[in-house]
Amino acid sequence: MDVILLTQPHCDFCDQAKAVLARLSREFPLSVREIELASAHGQRLAREAGVMFAPGVFVEGEPFSYGRLSERKLRRELRRRVQQLQDAYYTA
Repeated sequence: MDVILLTQPHCDFCDQAKAVLARLSREFPLSVREIELASAHGQRLAREAGVMFAPGVFVEGEPFSYGRLSERKLRRELRRRVQQLQDAYYTA
């Protein structure tokens, strides 16, 4: 699953989000890409998704959260998405 992390320098919540994503990448097939919030691409993503400040997290291109990342909430969402993929695979 593709995850985009909008970050900025000297951001404690960004560091916390990176640690959460590193832990979850051991459980889930994650491809994490960091984009600087101040970049043109980062600003466009933030504006379109209503991300008010870093870190911004997108899962499969969809806005998930911004600010302090909840590991429990993200784990629940990733499990849901994995289950959907498995259900689609086995019903096909």
